[in-house]
Amino acid sequence: MSDDNKNLSDDLDDMIGDAKESAKRAGEKISQKASELADDAKELGKEAKEKASEFASEAKEKASEFADEAKEILSDGKNIGIISHVYWIGWIIAVIMNNSNKTELGSFYIRQNLGLFLLSFFALIPFLGWVLGIAIIIAWIMSLISSLSGEKKPTFLLGNQFQEWFKGL
Repeated sequence: MSDDNKNLSDDLDDMIGDAKESAKRAGEKISQKASELADDAKELGKEAKEKASEFASEAKEKASEFADEAKEILSDGKNIGIISHVYWIGWIIAVIMNNSNKTELGSFYIRQNLGLFLLSFFALIPFLGWVLGIAIIIAWIMSLISSLSGEKKPTFLLGNQFQEWFKGL
């Protein structure tokens, strides 16, 4: 082999060696960077998990507070009295609510409205019933206003008798 070819071959071998060495260093740098990025991702994952856990804990606490407040509001006798004024369906809901936590005010308005609802059947009688119907509507409105203010006022139409007749409620 000639000296030129030999020098060229040696130069080529050096270049290939340098290229291999550079490729090896680049691979090591890439591997190191990938490892650093993986560690960063793990750290971010831990932080995200902690934040999600904190958020879930706060949400659970807020939901529990809301449920407690809702129970307190719905078990209030004033609210039961108001709900009982919403014709039959409201009256039934009020009875169910009052059964779980009886209140004097709630029971009072449940009895008042039952009496007014039953008395309203007499409003179907022509002429005299119409006048009675207007009186029942006025008594119902007065009862609703009293329940909104949280006062126990019997209606002018047999209100005290309703309390006696339906005292089992």
